[in-house]
Amino acid sequence: MSTYRDLALPRALGSARAAGAPIGSRRATALRTVGTRERRSHLTAPRVPTVGIDIGGTKVMAGVVDADGNILEKVRTETPDKSKSPRVVEDTIVELVLDLSDRHDVHAVGIGAAGWVDAERNRILFAPHLSWRNEPLRDRISSRLAVPVLVDNDANSAAWAEWRFGAGRGEDHLVMITLGTGIGGAILEDGQVKRGKFGVAGEFGHMQVVPGGHRCPCGNRGCWEQYSSGNALVREARELAAADSPVAYGIIEHVKGNIAEITGPMITELAREGDAMCIELLQDIGQWLGVGIANLAAALDPSCFVIGGGVSAADDLLIGPARDAFRRQLTGRGYRPEARIARAQLGPEAGMVGAADLARLVARRFRRANRRRVERYERYERYAELRRDAQETL
Repeated sequence: MSTYRDLALPRALGSARAAGAPIGSRRATALRTVGTRERRSHLTAPRVPTVGIDIGGTKVMAGVVDADGNILEKVRTETPDKSKSPRVVEDTIVELVLDLSDRHDVHAVGIGAAGWVDAERNRILFAPHLSWRNEPLRDRISSRLAVPVLVDNDANSAAWAEWRFGAGRGEDHLVMITLGTGIGGAILEDGQVKRGKFGVAGEFGHMQVVPGGHRCPCGNRGCWEQYSSGNALVREARELAAADSPVAYGIIEHVKGNIAEITGPMITELAREGDAMCIELLQDIGQWLGVGIANLAAALDPSCFVIGGGVSAADDLLIGPARDAFRRQLTGRGYRPEARIARAQLGPEAGMVGAADLARLVARRFRRANRRRVERYERYERYAELRRDAQETL
């Protein structure tokens, strides 16, 4: 069966030959034609509701999203402990989708997973905060649901949502950084997510920034997310509280001495109320964030950095210090344009919205494939009927 790519390539080559163009330029023309139409494919996707799933280190959130990025309904539950089998997480996903399907006409499911997704967007190769190891998540979920399923990295999904509906609209070169339990990342260029040869591009959180530093769940030491993430923020606060530091008296009193109850949102809340230690901790996290952004600017040179994830709720308490550190650390500072640093607009729902919107592309292909099967069946029936008529005539 001919695909769109099969049909587009000869047409583009034919127009180049008609113009007498050399072979190299003919090929370039064909690739530009195909690439442009692929980048616009989200514009032609069916305007149908889809379910987006965002799986993080602490929560699984699911929602029905329309074609304009509006959330029609959402539900959430805690992420099963990573010591449990992958089947437990799959059961959680299926239960959430079936629950939403009872009240909505769902055409596809998109899953944004906190882990490395292969280039085929089927297997979770590795998830530092979950039990997935080379897990064929797409195939397992699609075998249990009556709709097509798409799987992508959660940061890729969030970046797509911000580019389509949020802080990254209108940007041609965008880098997304998600600060949650760890650090996720994504690269968008000319309307396409850059996933790399093996599908695992954008894992910025596991860049080593401090040789021999804090141990990371990924197995290495000194990863960026150990210094600028929700886990890093909580770890520092608890260590100060456990040491009975005078600067930690405010938060110790707030949790009535139960240090295990200290959380990231609590630290942000106290910082907004003026707690000096919490403000300083967010400044430290922000400065490490700025250092990492400067390194990414040197490597990728985007026009915009979008900062999302739960920790970004601290807003200027975090992003202000990040901008300052970025300007101090940027290579060639003062002699080059500076990328814009913006807080994500879609909040913690970005990954869910992006996964749902990406899933609409699968819904389009699914519906076309179904139509082709119906058309083939109808052609076969007509052919069989003609053969029967011919035999009867003989």
